[in-house]
Amino acid sequence: MSNSNNRLDLKARLASGPILLAPGVYDPLTALIATRAGAEALYLSGAAIAYTRLGRPDIGLVSMSEVAETVALIRDRVDTPLIVDADNGFGNALNVQRTVRVFERAGANALQIEDQTLPKRCGHLAGKTLIPAAEMAGKIRAACDARASAETLIIGRTDAIAVEGLEAALDRAEAYLAAGADVLFIEAPQDRAQLEAIATRFAARVPLLANMVEGGRTPILDAAGLGAIGFRIAIFPGGIVRALARTAQEYYAGLLAHGSNEAFRERMFDFDGLNALIGTPEMLSKGREYDG
Repeated sequence: MSNSNNRLDLKARLASGPILLAPGVYDPLTALIATRAGAEALYLSGAAIAYTRLGRPDIGLVSMSEVAETVALIRDRVDTPLIVDADNGFGNALNVQRTVRVFERAGANALQIEDQTLPKRCGHLAGKTLIPAAEMAGKIRAACDARASAETLIIGRTDAIAVEGLEAALDRAEAYLAAGADVLFIEAPQDRAQLEAIATRFAARVPLLANMVEGGRTPILDAAGLGAIGFRIAIFPGGIVRALARTAQEYYAGLLAHGSNEAFRERMFDFDGLNALIGTPEMLSKGREYDG
């Protein structure tokens, strides 16, 4: 499947059918496993890259090139439509345009751009600051102008609820929609009433994205519940890292306590099981087709 087809599939999928659940991933292995589980689209989380690649929090430490490399590696492994967290575009409007070009060439089908200042931080951490709404609207216009295909979606995100309140966030989202955003992402609603207010304002006009963060500021609803309110995309961006970190913590503690993995055997793949998952036999067979 070509990247062009991926873009067409994602855009068409948002126009019909139930809410799209996009699990968070951070590398080709998690992308492969999520795809095999049946995910229709994937969400490449900048926070998850920071957690796993740097072992650091989501406070603006990940670079544009590190995200682009991850996009390319994932696209080389799976064809699943990929929604990419582009933070605040890594700079001004011209930086945003370069980010769009680079990520699109790497295989992104949608880019999420937010209105935080540099350096940004996780949408569910305190202490966020914002650029002016007009500057962000300019970034959205710049992103739309830079994409090679109109099928590449630009997601306009505002973090204004925590900084300026719900009404200001809705007004900012209105400006980003007018600037050309294909999807709106109003980050960190604090209760169901705010989720419903967002949907009341926008659901009939543009696809809405909801971010579910375990332990974050927004109440956790399942995809069906969010769809019933009016949202079209539900992301669970960092859940996989939280699950793997908990598992890794228990794994290493057990190994060091017992001197082997015997007690953990039923919770892990063996050598052949992991190779089957990642397609080692198929790759070796394909390689033999090219032998002299």
